[in-house]
Amino acid sequence: MSAWPKRLATCFGIGWTPLAPGTAASLAALPFGFLLVLLGWQMVVLFAVAATLAGIWACGAYAKTTAILDPSECVLDEVAGQWIALLPIAVAAPDPLAWGPYVAGFLLFRVFDMWKPWPVAQFERLPGGLGIMMDDVAAGVLAALALYGIMAIDLV
Repeated sequence: MSAWPKRLATCFGIGWTPLAPGTAASLAALPFGFLLVLLGWQMVVLFAVAATLAGIWACGAYAKTTAILDPSECVLDEVAGQWIALLPIAVAAPDPLAWGPYVAGFLLFRVFDMWKPWPVAQFERLPGGLGIMMDDVAAGVLAALALYGIMAIDLV
């Protein structure tokens, strides 16, 4: 295996953070997500899809080398899910510079990613990199729906 799957899967080492590597990756994704939101919802979607596709390949290849189904250091899935969670800000936020929706999007994504309610947990059963990535994509979608609802009733 080349070094690229390992680099991408671990987000260039963020996955080696000793405590809560998934949370660290989600935090690292926020500034980039902020820039993507400012560039428009199309860029958020484009980069989230690109991260997901790259993650299916990279996390799947890396997981094979470790013989672990979902290594904790594979955190590109958190980046993709976090960007998906920020999509409502790009679509509907009256002020995309306000920090409240970003904090809410981060917290909602982390809750759905760790809690893994239905259907999030179902996606973990998919094989290889697809399973590694899709549960976080699903958590990102649920977080985005919740954030949209919270924004619609003007709580953030």
